Amino acid sequence: MSRTDFNTLLEAGVHFGHLKRKWNPKMAPYIFMEKNGIHIIDLYKTVVKLDEAAAALKQIAKSGRRVLFVATKKQAKEIVAEKVSAVGMPYVTERWAGGMLTNFPTIRKAVKKMASIDKMTADGLFDNFSKREKLQLSRQRAKLEKNLGSIADLTRLPAALFVIDVQKEQNAVKEAKRLNIPVFAMVDTCCDPTDIDYVIPANDDATKSIATILDTVCAAIAEGTEERKLEKEKEALEAEANTEAPVKKESKPRIKKSVKATVDAQEAAVAEVVAATEEAKAE
Repeated sequence: MSRTDFNTLLEAGVHFGHLKRKWNPKMAPYIFMEKNGIHIIDLYKTVVKLDEAAAALKQIAKSGRRVLFVATKKQAKEIVAEKVSAVGMPYVTERWAGGMLTNFPTIRKAVKKMASIDKMTADGLFDNFSKREKLQLSRQRAKLEKNLGSIADLTRLPAALFVIDVQKEQNAVKEAKRLNIPVFAMVDTCCDPTDIDYVIPANDDATKSIATILDTVCAAIAEGTEERKLEKEKEALEAEANTEAPVKKESKPRIKKSVKATVDAQEAAVAEVVAATEEAKAE
């Protein structure tokens, strides 16, 4: 069953591509027609591709891994921050820092620096600094928060990347491909889909189009996360039940004892018969 509705995509303007003169020939399989100098995306293919991507993202979330969303274009920033944070996934909506994936340990050091400043503030040590030092640390903290605040809880490389506008985020795509991290992306008619593992042919300029695609994607991630939570709860209950269940004693010793008693009784009866027979003979 499809999780994506054709009419919903149509109403959101997902089918509007770029001008014909700006197209990338590699997107030809996803183009339905050209109208008034603008390419129209085949929404039937968008439905299929979006469902495939959603199913894969659901499995990633169900396994407990993270998906990093990248969208630094103005139209997508607020939408991504709102919808992606709601499902607990990391995202980058400011400048993509070079080496964010390929030089991940350095990025983690910067995040830890931000955490250490917060700790100093909480412990009251921040008050011991001079006014100038406080100002410098505050500015550094603000800059780190702006660029890396949304990935503060990303302790290891993400399992996948979701990109909006692969032309603008080409550095992120290159880093992901270098590390063999699968890339999901909204791909417009002017883009090259070659390096994208899960192509979602769609209008990546309109806010309504971006929001509609993200609704489906985030819903799939939420489903995967919920299923993982339910499975963990079930496992915990089963483990608790196994711990509390009384250990049954083996019944074999009882069977052996009852058999022995029967044998003893039979032997006693035979002994009595023999004794009686011998007495009768003696008389």
